[in-house]
Amino acid sequence: MTGPNPTDRGKLGTKRHHVLTDGQGIPLSVVVTAANTHDMKAAINTLDNIVVKRPSSKICRKNHNLCLDKGYDFLEIENEVIKKGYLPNIRHRGEQPITKSGKHNTRRRWVVERTNSWHNRLRKLLVRYEKKLENYFALVCLGCCILIYRRIILG
Repeated sequence: MTGPNPTDRGKLGTKRHHVLTDGQGIPLSVVVTAANTHDMKAAINTLDNIVVKRPSSKICRKNHNLCLDKGYDFLEIENEVIKKGYLPNIRHRGEQPITKSGKHNTRRRWVVERTNSWHNRLRKLLVRYEKKLENYFALVCLGCCILIYRRIILG
């Protein structure tokens, strides 16, 4: 799962940024792919690898929204998201940001970006030194467990 990194002179690298979180930033699914893999190819795999299954709509009676950025603006992804029972909120390419009339819109920090920042604070995950994918993926999963533990204990 290494591929040429488009931003680092073609050196081999991996992408850990396929993270699915809940509203509080708790990682529910993480997928590791090669650095040159397009986001569209890993989106459905990320949805399939959710550790905690969501409650059925009969029990919860609440719509489950899935917010995706512009990198996931493809018809295939939208159809798969609907098939899995989520309401897709996908920002379309070329769409202007929503602004309120006359008021300054405050900046909103994205939950997934914050979770990626939490991952980067774990020094072992910031730079991949492991040669085997299994070892690196186990460290990423351990990092997710540490993030969940810190979130539960520290609030």
